[in-house]
Amino acid sequence: MRHNDVMDQTVSPSLATQIAEWPHALPAGIGAERFNALKGEAESACPLLVGLLSDPKVENLLRGVFDGSPYLAALANRDLARLARILGEPPEKRFAKATEELTAAMREAPDLIAAKRVLRIYKSEVALLTALADLAGVWPVMTVTRTLSECADAAVATAVRFLFRLASARGQWKPLDIDEPEQQSGYFVLAMGKHGAFELNYSSDIDLTVFFDRDKSRLVGDGDLQSFFVRLTRDLVLLLDERTPDGYVFRTDLRLRPDAGATQIALSTAAAHGYYETVGQNWERSAMIKARPVAGDLEAGETFLAELAPFIWRKYLDFAAIADIHAMKRQIHAHKDIGPISVAGQNLKLGHGGIREIEFFAQTQQLIAGGRQPDLRVRATLDALAALERRGWVKADVRADLDQAYRYLRRLEHRVQMIADEQTHEVPSTPAALDAFARFSGYAGTPELSRDLIASLETVEKHYGGLFEEAPHLAPEGANLVFAGAEDDPRTLEELKRLGYSQPAQVLAIVRGWHHGRAPSVRSPRARERLTEVQPLLIEALADTVDPDAAIASFDRFIAELPSGVQLFSLLKAQPRLIRLLADIMGSAPRLARILSRRRRLLDAVLDPQVHGGDLIGAAIDELVMKAFRAARATAVGDPMQEILDTARRIGSEQSFLVGVRILTGSISATEAGAAYATLAERLIAALFEEVTREMEEDHGRVPGGAAVVVAMGKLGGRELTAASDVDLILIYDFDADAEQSDGAKPLAPPHYYTRLTQRLINAISARTAEGALYEVDMRLRPSGQKGPVATRLSSFTNYQTTEAWTWEHMALTRARVIAGSRELGSGVEGEIRKVLTARRDPAKITADIRDMRQRIEAEKATTDIWDLKQVRGGLVDLEFIAQHLQLVHAADHPAILNQTTLVALAAAAAEGLISEADYLRLSEGGQLLHDLTQVLRLTLEGRFDPAQAPEGLKALLVRSGGAASFEDLETRLKHTLGEIFSAFNRLVA
Repeated sequence: MRHNDVMDQTVSPSLATQIAEWPHALPAGIGAERFNALKGEAESACPLLVGLLSDPKVENLLRGVFDGSPYLAALANRDLARLARILGEPPEKRFAKATEELTAAMREAPDLIAAKRVLRIYKSEVALLTALADLAGVWPVMTVTRTLSECADAAVATAVRFLFRLASARGQWKPLDIDEPEQQSGYFVLAMGKHGAFELNYSSDIDLTVFFDRDKSRLVGDGDLQSFFVRLTRDLVLLLDERTPDGYVFRTDLRLRPDAGATQIALSTAAAHGYYETVGQNWERSAMIKARPVAGDLEAGETFLAELAPFIWRKYLDFAAIADIHAMKRQIHAHKDIGPISVAGQNLKLGHGGIREIEFFAQTQQLIAGGRQPDLRVRATLDALAALERRGWVKADVRADLDQAYRYLRRLEHRVQMIADEQTHEVPSTPAALDAFARFSGYAGTPELSRDLIASLETVEKHYGGLFEEAPHLAPEGANLVFAGAEDDPRTLEELKRLGYSQPAQVLAIVRGWHHGRAPSVRSPRARERLTEVQPLLIEALADTVDPDAAIASFDRFIAELPSGVQLFSLLKAQPRLIRLLADIMGSAPRLARILSRRRRLLDAVLDPQVHGGDLIGAAIDELVMKAFRAARATAVGDPMQEILDTARRIGSEQSFLVGVRILTGSISATEAGAAYATLAERLIAALFEEVTREMEEDHGRVPGGAAVVVAMGKLGGRELTAASDVDLILIYDFDADAEQSDGAKPLAPPHYYTRLTQRLINAISARTAEGALYEVDMRLRPSGQKGPVATRLSSFTNYQTTEAWTWEHMALTRARVIAGSRELGSGVEGEIRKVLTARRDPAKITADIRDMRQRIEAEKATTDIWDLKQVRGGLVDLEFIAQHLQLVHAADHPAILNQTTLVALAAAAAEGLISEADYLRLSEGGQLLHDLTQVLRLTLEGRFDPAQAPEGLKALLVRSGGAASFEDLETRLKHTLGEIFSAFNRLVA
């Protein structure tokens, strides 16, 4: 592999002529097949590409790419002319041209929909360009990271300019320069983390913080400046983050702003300075090292960072700051789920010897010395290492080792992410996938990769392990809280009040009760000893919730229900970040607190690195379930099916809880949460379907030519599941026309066979075992509803849907999705569903039927409670009915609008011109708000939401999820949203 990171500054020849290396492809593998197909298509569709493909180096490169990355193969085939441009031009020139074209196109974009498309087309071109330049050895790794960062810069900057242009056109903003309306606006975006340091990885999200200077306001009228900038920032995230038919630009994270749980997504510079000067944390100083203005009023951004320099770069460090730095190091080492150095499954970022350790090695020493030595105040990791070497903080050989390891690990990280455009850092764990990854990384196979990777990781671990080894012993910090004795300690009462407790005497009584062993979990001396060690952090974390008194009372109930506390308190000592999470749960999510008290092991699962980043990937769930089921069969005493059912429920409860934690911490959106819950459900259902099918075949054999599929309906079909959803399912089967019975020892007629298979599946999903139930199953959406058979033959299903089904059944069918069973039959079922949905219908009848159905629902479940987000007029039912109406009326001529997810279907309807941009924006933003609030309520509560009785922490969580300034503001916005959707329903379903 080539590691020369020096680029020739002269004009470069085309990418194709510079190819120096390529991934290894199997001689007759999928890469060769995909390349030949591409070549055949190019002969008729893109003559310019044909000549390029005849170059043996180009062929080797593309075969290797296609063999190793389905994602890049799809990108290359999507636009042959684009592929020809990328291969046929110098990569630097191609990137510059694409960026110029982006700027020009964004200047002309008429609306948000057009701007989203422009940005996504640009990102997909840069994604393909950088991948090919990287894999061909044309660009060294740090050039790739810089190009990806500059791509993000361009996307964010042009998006901000576009939004200011729209605001100016609407008369909301009076710009000084009509061509660059964001200039001197006081509004600026800081790139943080890898983006700020020009170190973005291939599938990275971008960390942004947004601020504005009130003194520079040019807002027209008497509107609130912060509300204006919050809306603009929300639209910025929508432009970059939302998935459309063209993909997405960058996943966008705004949580590095000051006090992200309690502040708006756009914050005034005055408020930010006040925060940093009074309560700014050392980790925030570390985050600010890499901050860089990238969009909006860049001059204001530079001024802000200059003014913040004394906070970031302290001349003298106190003991508490040094203790924080030590704690940061210990927390990284304490990850229980990150094992020793390996190759299969190794986390290149967080694992021992990984990228994070190199970054931390540089940043901690920058924080210590940067206040006195300004030349250490650099953003990029490698620049920081070089500066530290010049200053004598790092030896030359250590700097060289870490520099080489950093470049090497970043190259491998890119290849991990290129495979499927996933924000993952883990090397594949299965032998076949690992060997394919080794070849994609330019190695002959796994042994060669293992040799280099282990050597690199061990080198980093050795140097990182020596960091601060000679540091002095530090005394404990913080106030001396005394809970012993019969009398309340006056200084402890004062300190508790200062921390935020309004009833300090009650807090003292609760904690004293723990030390007196009044609950089973704290009766042993060892448990009380462990509690004492984490108690100061715990009391502080609970005090930092919206309602500290309620939070500590909830925690008291939680430990009262635990059988033993030693494990919990030991876990909290080893993983201090869990204390903050536990406090958040106690303060805002009573439902999760009750679940935790019954299943303490769920807290162990929170340590999974996937909880706070990355996607809940179906393949990962499949692997987890497969291994667990295999172990269950191997260790089962008696019937293995019982152990399998318990295992499925353990996996379901753990993974569902982890999704809930990510909602609670704001690390995933409602859309992502709905998809994650749905992914988990469908993979577990698919695995259980395999198990009951195997069991059925053992008992009754197989039906000749028989096959069956499970079809998800409702929220599961629409990928909008919540923590409390049941699952709507249909089972469809088929078999040979002359088949009379199955071929086992206990033969059954085919209808009876598949009815019993369905009943076993329902039992496997919904039966209560020692681990509880997995999901409640609803089969009422099957043909003929509750009166019909639980399993339906494909011909009967098709006949019913085409000749007998009611309009409401076709509405339900818009959300149908095959999630398990025979692939061949699944394709046939999906084809029949598509035929039904694309049939031409009488629009007047559809409209009348839908309005009649809505009136019937309202007559039965009418409510004026705005927090009944499903049934209230303008709520989720109306939103879903609008999308389903559009699909049934227009799918015959516009099949592209058929999508099971409501908001995606509405986006497609807007793209097809079936609804106006204004209606789409109203419905999209309103639907997002309803989904956000629904996810939070279903996660945190088991009954209805009553604002008068709800915990303040839950109300604060709803405010944050809804992007509002206060709970009153949220209710006002919700009422307005419901009115907008109800109005749209009356206008569009007409």
